[in-house]
Amino acid sequence: MESIGSPWMWGAFIAFVLGMLALDLGVFHRKAHRVGVREAALWSVVWVALALTFNLILWRAFGPQRGMEFLTGYLIEKALSVDNIFVFVLIFGAFSVPDIYQHRVLFWGILGALALRALFVGLGAALIASFHWVLYLFGAFLVITGIKMLVARNQGFDPRNNPLFRLFRKAVPAVETYHGPAFTVVAGGRRYATPLLLVLVAVELTDLVFAVDSVPAIFAVTRDPFIVFTSNIFAILGLRSLYFLLAGVADRFHLLKVGLSLVLVFVGLKMLVVEAYKVPVAWSLGIIGLLVGGSVAASLIWPKAPHPAGPPATP
Repeated sequence: MESIGSPWMWGAFIAFVLGMLALDLGVFHRKAHRVGVREAALWSVVWVALALTFNLILWRAFGPQRGMEFLTGYLIEKALSVDNIFVFVLIFGAFSVPDIYQHRVLFWGILGALALRALFVGLGAALIASFHWVLYLFGAFLVITGIKMLVARNQGFDPRNNPLFRLFRKAVPAVETYHGPAFTVVAGGRRYATPLLLVLVAVELTDLVFAVDSVPAIFAVTRDPFIVFTSNIFAILGLRSLYFLLAGVADRFHLLKVGLSLVLVFVGLKMLVVEAYKVPVAWSLGIIGLLVGGSVAASLIWPKAPHPAGPPATP
């Protein structure tokens, strides 16, 4: 099945994305400010509405099969992107990032993620087209990753332990204090990185890890690079608003990682058995929705036990 993405469609979509990002940073977030729940909810609705509108256009122009492929891919990416939120909370907490600068970090972090995802989609599509066995490699990788995520879901995370981050920290001189929204500052005739740039590097390295998981997952649904790329990008574009909407309550969804782990295992198994049985896209959509929705519901029904209080102080 050939790709539906003609050159003008690729160009129009990229122009749309760049235009929305310019509008976001140049108009709505020109001044640094703390993003409240109301603003985050509004932008979340906007991004979801744009994604569903795009889905409707694909559905009517290219048929229900391509429409379902986009919707399933978007749901997979949206679900996996929620895991990023837990990591962002830890990164911003580890570096004590002021609330008013968090949007700036996420904006530039997601801009880098867009380029990274484009590279991964291009490489993935080229590999699968040239070497069919790569599909099974992707599937096995996703199954192993899902199992590892399930087993290690309660382990702590510190972005400063990442080897690439430590290498960057040694190679680039940095100051210890924030200097407003600046990523670098000049002191004594020498340019230094601010802690905000270190946070941005940590965010980008985190997305690199997530891209390795998420891009192969969509290839379990469709081989069309245009659908893989657009569904991935729409999920990423809504990630910032979703972070500000859920960051304060992310800890309540303590079983979500279980659902996301099972999603990775499911799509990995789907890739491994594709020659013996091709799981219908509608079934994939339902199973993924059930896993993610079930884990969210279970988190609310069986909330995490509060940490025991310490011993009472002696007078």
